[in-house]
Amino acid sequence: MPQAKMAMDDVIGRLYREQSRRVLATLIRLLGDFDLAEEALQEAFVAASAQWPVDGLPDNPRAWLVSAGRFRAIDRIRQRARFDASMNDLAFRLAETGEDVAHPDTDGPGIEDDRLRLIFTCCHPALAPEARVALTLREVCGLTTEEIAAAYLTSPTTLAQRIVRAKAKIRDAGIPYEVPEAPDLPARLDSVLQVIYLIFNEGYLASSGEALMRTELSAEAIRLARLLVDLLPEPEVMGLLGLMLLTEARRPARTDAAGRPVLLSDQDRSLWLKPMIEEGCAVVTRALESKRIGPYALQGAIAAVHAEAGDAGATDWPQIVGLYDALMQRMPTPVVALNRAVAVAMRDGPTAGLRLIDALMADGGLDDYRLAHAARAELLQQQGDAAAAREAWDAALALTRPSAERDHMLARRGVLG
Repeated sequence: MPQAKMAMDDVIGRLYREQSRRVLATLIRLLGDFDLAEEALQEAFVAASAQWPVDGLPDNPRAWLVSAGRFRAIDRIRQRARFDASMNDLAFRLAETGEDVAHPDTDGPGIEDDRLRLIFTCCHPALAPEARVALTLREVCGLTTEEIAAAYLTSPTTLAQRIVRAKAKIRDAGIPYEVPEAPDLPARLDSVLQVIYLIFNEGYLASSGEALMRTELSAEAIRLARLLVDLLPEPEVMGLLGLMLLTEARRPARTDAAGRPVLLSDQDRSLWLKPMIEEGCAVVTRALESKRIGPYALQGAIAAVHAEAGDAGATDWPQIVGLYDALMQRMPTPVVALNRAVAVAMRDGPTAGLRLIDALMADGGLDDYRLAHAARAELLQQQGDAAAAREAWDAALALTRPSAERDHMLARRGVLG
């Protein structure tokens, strides 16, 4: 294969990873149909693979892809119109649409961003809360059914059925792909924040694939949160942005030279991104000063306490446990309870943390959560119970797919002999 063709293939591959979901969001807005838009997206990239190596990279690749996808969708609709006369009107309207394609969406603040607009649309109150988030993560953000299922601690089959039902509901109820009016935005905010945070988490700690992290997802989540703060500067929106910034700031220290994960307590804090920490602390402070403190602001405050410690030994664990106590009152989930148990272990010792984790796992709600087994294994190891620690590591490994994370767990288990 000629070198120029290989280089262009690399460019197209990168564009697919970084831009395909934004192109898809615009196509869904233009076409009003998830499945048609997905077909158009794939055909647009096929066309780019054939044309760009010959003609060169266009000035605005994303606009080119949207335009190519739209034209291919028009062709498909016209083919179908031979059997269904009602499709003629849609094909005509799409053919007349040109303005939106030249500038598919803006990179600046505001709801004009197609991806953020589509997230709000998918979070329509007519859909069940679980369906809103699952649909948005799958169709707008490009996460696989398996990744979403892992985030929700449920099966891929259940998630797939949830997504299919949500798409049918949108189609049958005629839910428009449009920006909700300002009074309707707050009612959809909880689902939107949940979606953005799940995107970030999948980028920060990938639940599948070879890589431990997927930086493009975390960056996109932060970009969406910045847009959302400009659109709706509510304390919880600021809290979420601050939480993500403070967490993302640790990224350079999270892996060693071989790509293996490094525990928070062992990280070289000089590698943390200080400007991002300063911005995150400032945003969290604004959220806390509002006196309307929610779960994201509290999690942001916990991240800020970690960021303020010069080294792991200087971490103010009593303050962190106190913040988790407040968080449990607002969001009493098993995962929050697990994190609180780890904080208690850091404050009072591994035995105290293990007692809490064992009580949590007795309910069965964390049986399929690999990090619960890993946390238990770490504490058992600290306690000196090698046999129980090995068993817990085996349980964690059975649920873990990313190779870097598996390597880390295997290394920790290997210490036990």
